[in-house]
Amino acid sequence: MGILRREREQSWGGKTRNECLRLTSTAGRREAGEVRRIVFKIDGKVALITGAGSGIGREIARLFARQGATVAIGDVNDEAAAGVAGEIAAEGGAAFALRLDVTDLTSAEEAVRGIVARGGRLDILVNNAGIGLVGNLTETAPDDFARLMAVNVIGVYHCAHAAVGQMLAQEPKGGVIVNIASIAGQVAVARRFAYGASKGAVISMTQSIAMDYVDQGIRCNCICPGTVETPFVDSYLRRFHADAIEETRAQLHARQPLGRMGRPEEIAPLALYLVSDEAAYVTGAQMVIDGGLTAR
Repeated sequence: MGILRREREQSWGGKTRNECLRLTSTAGRREAGEVRRIVFKIDGKVALITGAGSGIGREIARLFARQGATVAIGDVNDEAAAGVAGEIAAEGGAAFALRLDVTDLTSAEEAVRGIVARGGRLDILVNNAGIGLVGNLTETAPDDFARLMAVNVIGVYHCAHAAVGQMLAQEPKGGVIVNIASIAGQVAVARRFAYGASKGAVISMTQSIAMDYVDQGIRCNCICPGTVETPFVDSYLRRFHADAIEETRAQLHARQPLGRMGRPEEIAPLALYLVSDEAAYVTGAQMVIDGGLTAR
């Protein structure tokens, strides 16, 4: 047995197989068969995360900073954005808060200009800002529908428009966009008429951006989470189920095949992978992370 083990280690260049399977992330092209350690580092990258003052956006921002990026915390809530930037700084990361109203194109353009002024370029955009709405077609008021689309759809357009313009202008040009969509954009969810429509649009925009800029150094993918326990869900419970918050929360947990809602820190690593060099061959993808909900 000892001889066999030594032979295996010699055949892997003196390393055990497990050591060799931990590949290393390095920038640039790599030789076929080169042994690397996968750590999904994004050292030196400059990232903008919208809606990063809480929930999924907050966890993505913190993880990106831990992995070496300088992170712009974009949020309409100044206090929340500053709080997350402070958390990152306390952990030894690089981050700064900026006010960003995704429904305003000028705000998005000013945010990108401010990021470039501080970081020299923009490498990563995560379109995370979004709001929810419960109701079927006849229950959905026109004003509520318009507000939802302004944030969830037009907001993605505004930020992607500003970011892609910068990514094409900078040298070297290129970058990565990750849009936070939802399984509600893929399959019908009861009484999510407007929300599902908005996330379906995000998926479609993701694919269009991916194909339109595939030869210009820009990748674009989306993440489709199931139900994730965030302040977003808490506000939904207070607004639509104020008389039965804990009962409804338990129902949300129970409807997931894994028996619970997801957590923001379980979504962030997928975003990290998508913006890393290890995902260089991934574009136009819909990445589902839903505890098995859509597998039923």
